[in-house]
Amino acid sequence: MIELRNLSKSFVTADGPVDALKNVNLTINNGDIYGIIGMSGAGKSTLVRCINMLERPTEGSVLMDGRDLGAMSKKELREVRHRVTMIFQGFNLLMQRTCVQNIMLPLRLSGVKKADAMKRALELLEVVGLPDKANAYPAQLSGGQQQRIAIARALATNPDVLLCDEATSALDPKTTHAILDLIRDINDKMGITVIVITHQMSVVQEICNRVAILENGAVVEEGEVAQVFANPRAEATKNLVYPEMADNAVLADEHGQRVRIIFNGAPAAKKPLIASMAMDIGVAASILGASTRSVGDRAYGYILLEIPGGPDDLARAVNYLKETPDVTVQVEVSYAAKEAEA
Repeated sequence: MIELRNLSKSFVTADGPVDALKNVNLTINNGDIYGIIGMSGAGKSTLVRCINMLERPTEGSVLMDGRDLGAMSKKELREVRHRVTMIFQGFNLLMQRTCVQNIMLPLRLSGVKKADAMKRALELLEVVGLPDKANAYPAQLSGGQQQRIAIARALATNPDVLLCDEATSALDPKTTHAILDLIRDINDKMGITVIVITHQMSVVQEICNRVAILENGAVVEEGEVAQVFANPRAEATKNLVYPEMADNAVLADEHGQRVRIIFNGAPAAKKPLIASMAMDIGVAASILGASTRSVGDRAYGYILLEIPGGPDDLARAVNYLKETPDVTVQVEVSYAAKEAEA
């Protein structure tokens, strides 16, 4: 288990101090695939570097299985870093070494005999699906293949935790999906805890079971991925989960009555709800925007509506929509703002 307790990190710059992290509290359980997501500058990379003490927190602590990493000696930290390994967006392979030599490197640096290191490296090439690339050089590989070699190298020391810092950002969607499948398979078969640092919500929804949203160095929302997708609370989360919602909000007249319907599962998303509302209660809403997506075997999404008429029409529409199971109704109007849930 990894626990971040009141974690803060500040940097001194030419323009004065910058608070990169502010009082972060997170618990990452063994076996989790835990997503940490935020826009550029949110503090994600600083946070991941604090987890393995490449950056020392200004305040707070990082605990691994109850042990405070900040109180460890240099020798103890080196041992921890064998258990907590990283893969990066840029792969960070040594171009003058073959693939098998890249994978062997952390083992050789740890004093493992060459024959034993070679055996382990060849086993890992099988794990990542590249048994025929042992003697190839990184420059001869595609981006996805290079990342597979980087994953194999990260697994060489039998780690307990794998940190993925924007590990798929440089890859195309098809290759990204294949790498995420590999990471999920490693998590399932080896029981390795995976922490995924990303700015892409699609990555989180594909493999993570829990997620924390960072904004300006602070955690603004945290929970199970399905719950966060179903009912995002923080504005930063809404913009990440449903970016089209923010883009389409400007389409509504400033005096209009906007209703945001968030579907919390496939049955709700498939119901012809807007057409039914027009027929049943005579409220024909205008659709300003819509988006849906799948998480596991459930569909999530939103419809942004503009309700014609006055407050009475709005109330009738909201009451009708609230009767639908697995739906959250958020109301925004010029003269009032409230949230109703069902």
